[in-house]
Amino acid sequence: TCTRTCTRSPTSSFPPLFPAHCKVSERMHPVICCLSKGSGVFLRSANATPIRRRHVNVANVTRASIERRESSRSDAAEVFASAARQIGFTLLISAVVVSSADATVQDAHHILDIAGLEANPVTNARALLRNSLPITNKSIREVQRKLESISDDLRVPGVRFTGVEASLAGASKVLNNDSIKILASVAPDKMEDGKAALAELQQQLEDFKVVVAQKDKQEVPLAQQRALSLVSRIEEDMVNEFPFQIPAPYDRGPLLKGRATVELEVKVKDNVNVDSGVMTIVLDGYNAPVTAGNFADLVDRGFYDGMDIQRSDGFVIQSGKPAGKGLDGFVDPVTKQERTIPLEIMASKDKSGVPVYEFTFEDVGRYRDEPVLPFNAFGTLAMARREAEPNSASSQFFFLLKESELTPSGTNILDGRYAVFGYVVEGQELLREIKAGDVIKSVRIVDGSENLKNKSRDVAQPLLSEEVQRTRESERSDFL
Repeated sequence: TCTRTCTRSPTSSFPPLFPAHCKVSERMHPVICCLSKGSGVFLRSANATPIRRRHVNVANVTRASIERRESSRSDAAEVFASAARQIGFTLLISAVVVSSADATVQDAHHILDIAGLEANPVTNARALLRNSLPITNKSIREVQRKLESISDDLRVPGVRFTGVEASLAGASKVLNNDSIKILASVAPDKMEDGKAALAELQQQLEDFKVVVAQKDKQEVPLAQQRALSLVSRIEEDMVNEFPFQIPAPYDRGPLLKGRATVELEVKVKDNVNVDSGVMTIVLDGYNAPVTAGNFADLVDRGFYDGMDIQRSDGFVIQSGKPAGKGLDGFVDPVTKQERTIPLEIMASKDKSGVPVYEFTFEDVGRYRDEPVLPFNAFGTLAMARREAEPNSASSQFFFLLKESELTPSGTNILDGRYAVFGYVVEGQELLREIKAGDVIKSVRIVDGSENLKNKSRDVAQPLLSEEVQRTRESERSDFL
């Protein structure tokens, strides 16, 4: 995202223009796509080299489809531009079109279906949630890293069992040698569960070794996920208390001080493949307590039950806009005002340990910072807001339909600008079936409801400064 070299303001009537060379990342972008509502401008660098990307094997890509892509590399960018214009961006979207020898964009979503990739720490939802836990125990992180690295061996045709065996042996060694160090980081009130999970993990790794010895290709990824699930359990047990003090006035509204699991059921209309389905979502209050708390509170109120899916355009699935003329978000019955929350994004490697509030990373000059919760996974959950006002999120949310070659991890314009607060961890395939007009039958908190504080049944308090509230009242524009 070449924000530093912008020649026009992102809020200007004409879309900002950027040179092909990015002075922020010091890399050449092969395609830079400037988008605004109703218009699109493309700049191409003739000798540009692609940005770093994930190299994967795509089993279902035919030679014919590859040859078609080679004849027109701009097709993917045009499709992306059309979708983005429908969303109504006034911000720059950087679309990277890679060499067709790697994969076709139509088949990019099939990549996530390959069993081995389900543990990829870059794009896998559960891995992202593990990485975002506020813990510092190096031993358990090393076990996690070794088990996740098995995915690299699963991508090799036929599975590289020597690599799986080496990673498994390394994880077992760390676990056995450092068990005391691992338990030393477990919260006192969770020690019993921590010990049980550690014992289960040790046994699971022994069972895993048998699977590897038998060269069972189908069972390896399943055994890997069982082991990583236990790693997640141990790491969650290490969180002793909420990691930071939420600054005033943001601490007055609904807060999620921890994590919560939500089940969202959708009624799918006119679809021969599916009639209804359920997605399991993990809300991360450790890194977005205000944003996740706002959503969890609306779920607790039953606000989303019976609401239509309002947008499904191949790029995002969006809902949350209440019925009623002139309404963009949830109107608090106590204050009779639309309840809004500040933009809230936790930066990785931030020594303060507190999210950036009310401003995008670009606004505060943090061009190189990466969010702890990035837009990396298919089914990333984030809040929608008015384009020109970061602090206007209320009840509208969206799921990103992640296509790895069009919205590459760490280089898309959403990171640092929109607040991610959760990921779909089960039932992601339902997102490919949902369309506008389908109905959210229900949304329920099935675990972690005790972490929801300051429910809206309490007297509502303003979450933003008076100046920010006055600014927002004077600005009304479209949502993402």
